[in-house]
Amino acid sequence: MSVPKEMKRGANVTLTREIPDLRGVVLGVQFDAGLERVLTDNIVVAAILCRGDGEALSDRHFVYFNQLASPDLSVQQLREVVGEDHDQIEVDLSAAPAEVTRIVVVMYVNEGTAVRRTLGRLKTCVIRVLNLDGNAELIRSENLAPALNLETGLALGELYRHSGGWKFKVIGDGYANGVTALAADYGIRL
Repeated sequence: MSVPKEMKRGANVTLTREIPDLRGVVLGVQFDAGLERVLTDNIVVAAILCRGDGEALSDRHFVYFNQLASPDLSVQQLREVVGEDHDQIEVDLSAAPAEVTRIVVVMYVNEGTAVRRTLGRLKTCVIRVLNLDGNAELIRSENLAPALNLETGLALGELYRHSGGWKFKVIGDGYANGVTALAADYGIRL
């Protein structure tokens, strides 16, 4: 695959043109909160299956720890991760419904602790794309953590349809109001 291994915010790459037989990917998220154990324990990684207008197909198309798979089973959060990722989301590209134009990977701090934690305390935060067939790393983002400050939510990256195939884009956009802001942006009712 002739793409840069480390991608910057806003960069995108055509996956299925570079790897024509690519049938699925694993989207892995790595982060390091140092000694902030409470922060590590309260970070949630999720995927949102979106239609053309950028909103989720439905609330059931928000895949996270309480809803481990999309209704069509094309996107699933893995219970056991492979390698060094904290969380992994498996995507069967061929099984994604036609109305799904984007699959966005987000993370947020699940509030509930007495002290407000932010993603600005992270030392590292990286999203990776692995080939589902063999788990070879195809792409990794640059470290997204240095740009974070008071954010409690983050859109990490997205798979999206383009010219009959799939591309991947590093997003890296932070949200000050965590899951509430992410839900509002993607049309999800909490």
